[in-house]
Amino acid sequence: MDMQISVLLEAYRRGVLRPTRMVEVVLERVHRYPDRGIWITPPEAGRLRQQAAALEERGMEGLPLYGIPFAIKDNIDLQGIPTTCACPDFAYTPERSATVVQKLIDAGAIPLGKTNLDQFATGLNGTRSPYGPCRNAFDPTYIAGGSSSGSAVAVALGLASFALGTDTAGSGRVPAAFNNVLGLKPSCGRLSAAGVFPACRSLDTVSIFALSAVDAERVLGVCEGEDSADPYTRPYAQGPGLPHDFRFGVPLVRQREFFGNAEAAGFFEAAVRQITALGGTAVEIDFSPFLEAARLLYEGPWVAERYLAIKEFIEAQPDAIDATVRQIILQGKGYTAAEAFAAQHRLQALRRQADAAFSAIDVLVTPTAPTIYAIAEMQANPLALNANLGYYTNFMNLLDMAAVAVPGGVQSNGLPEGITLCAPNGSDRALLALAQRYQQAGTLPLGATGESLADEAFPALPSARVRIAVVGAHLSGLPLNHQLVERGGRLIAATRTAPAYRLYALADGKRPGLVRSEAGATIEIEVWELPVKDYGTFVAAIAPPLGIGPVLLENGEYMQGFLCEAYSVTGLQEITHYGGWRAYVSQ
Repeated sequence: MDMQISVLLEAYRRGVLRPTRMVEVVLERVHRYPDRGIWITPPEAGRLRQQAAALEERGMEGLPLYGIPFAIKDNIDLQGIPTTCACPDFAYTPERSATVVQKLIDAGAIPLGKTNLDQFATGLNGTRSPYGPCRNAFDPTYIAGGSSSGSAVAVALGLASFALGTDTAGSGRVPAAFNNVLGLKPSCGRLSAAGVFPACRSLDTVSIFALSAVDAERVLGVCEGEDSADPYTRPYAQGPGLPHDFRFGVPLVRQREFFGNAEAAGFFEAAVRQITALGGTAVEIDFSPFLEAARLLYEGPWVAERYLAIKEFIEAQPDAIDATVRQIILQGKGYTAAEAFAAQHRLQALRRQADAAFSAIDVLVTPTAPTIYAIAEMQANPLALNANLGYYTNFMNLLDMAAVAVPGGVQSNGLPEGITLCAPNGSDRALLALAQRYQQAGTLPLGATGESLADEAFPALPSARVRIAVVGAHLSGLPLNHQLVERGGRLIAATRTAPAYRLYALADGKRPGLVRSEAGATIEIEVWELPVKDYGTFVAAIAPPLGIGPVLLENGEYMQGFLCEAYSVTGLQEITHYGGWRAYVSQ
């Protein structure tokens, strides 16, 4: 049974599958993996059969996730099922489900059970749990990644169509990479965290594991939205897609780190070539602001948020907590308010530097994790090796970015590799659209299931940027060019119009007027590209007699650009013979 959402929904529509039958298949699959450390509360047959039967009686209408099975990380509440955070002495039984879980149930999805994790979501490896280490879907001697380990493995092994995790430092991306599934770390505040036990409340986000980007987008559409029960939620409008000829940043070669895994380095270079083949242009950027921000998460005062989350429990029952987790969290006791403010000030400076990097690129592409370790290796050196895993992930929530971990390949040892696409908050769907194209261009099976990616189009997104032809003082180096640059404008090309225009010097002496004429000539122009969100403020500042209209380029393409009303040039000096405003000004 192919667990992709579209495949299951189509089978239900055609009547060749029913939720009650799907549940039986899932239960049989769960029994195949008793020793993988996937579950804390495994699927319970009676509850699942009852839910499936109730769905069948109701029918599919109005239920976008009808009969779709999903797993839940055990720091997210499911009504009536204990939430343990992988600490039995801490467990509580919630009276209601987390907001995101309830939204999924209301959409027809079937919750299977609660999955294993690094205790209190503190770790990127999946071994810090009294319920046993969660084992990799491809080789059980290797780590599954964490902290959302069980959720990733459940999807990879075909036990669930999707799963919920959480992501503060990479917990929704590292396990995705290690198990060959897609991991969406949404923009902070896009999904409610009400009913989610926090790690770092100001940085946490619920994450989504899925077999494909289209599946992740479906789940995101159901889950997202403001919630009065979570003051950190915020509204997000439908964001635009990436430009057709997008630019993607990659760290400088000297800043790339794979901790001795040369094969992983080769995979990343291959991924860069593949994204280039999709129409992207690689741009090397200085990765140091991102790395410095990453270090703040565990080497700075944000660890105090982890201490705050379980302050009473850790002080009362320190021995109930995993020794490594306890060591990390208790570090949070030592920070002062002055140190917290100093770190906030430094982070704001780093955010500005990161924003500047994105003025030259549309998306940042990195490895998801630099390498992978055997469970025995990780347990022998838990702090240093775990820190290595977060090299490319720890900065993203601090810098308020969205990210998607995408399967990238399989190493010679049979273990998966992945890449991460990230961009400023609100870019979730644009990143998923690129992830879908990347998956479609590859030949990887889905997770460890052996199934192939369904032939399914990603929902259309509005254009991200708009092009405009400038002819006068907005040309590069001239007095009004800053109006483009300040809005994130990029120079795309220096070219000329078709031989169908005349150019005049306007009376203010500061601007030219471009007028269409059958007896015209070619005029120098530049093509600039502006973010759609900033295009309106740019156009609104244009003073008459100038305006925006279709300009014919010498290659036969029409583009919006600066034109002048013909009546206003009567009696003005014609400067067409100069070939452009820049040449006229230089005279």
